[in-house]
Amino acid sequence: MKKLTALAVILAGALGAYHALMFYDNDFRYGRMRETPAVKPHEEPLIRMEAGVVPVTGGEALLRAAPGDALKPPLAMGAAEVVARGRAVYFIFCAQCHGPDYDGNGTVGQSFMPLPTDFRSAAVQSQPAGALFKSVSYGVPGGRQPPLDTTITIDDRWSVVAFVKSLGVRR
Repeated sequence: MKKLTALAVILAGALGAYHALMFYDNDFRYGRMRETPAVKPHEEPLIRMEAGVVPVTGGEALLRAAPGDALKPPLAMGAAEVVARGRAVYFIFCAQCHGPDYDGNGTVGQSFMPLPTDFRSAAVQSQPAGALFKSVSYGVPGGRQPPLDTTITIDDRWSVVAFVKSLGVRR
């Protein structure tokens, strides 16, 4: 008899809890969960992405994979505005190591062994623009040149190369 009474109490409690939940959900003012604000996908049209945000041609991976000799600059390397932009970027990102005279004797660069490259040396000036771009972008293996591909935009890296090439060989 005790077992039957206990079972009846449990059953009545479960039935009472079910009815209380249904009342809460259907009749109670704050209990209508299905009517509360919620994120419902595709209720509004998706935002259109601007063209060029996600590259479908070109991009950093192709530049990294190409040999330096094969890379051609997308900018007019001799244009005054490109060289001026390259000079400005040089003094923001490069002069600390390579120095204000482009000789590798910058404030930070003096502590390196070997010293940073002299940009007016014949070895640098004889390199193709694409090889210099790869050195600036992805660093120099076994050297101290850090990769700047995530720091400086592609066009600004090409501008720095244009500026360095405009310096000519030191006499």
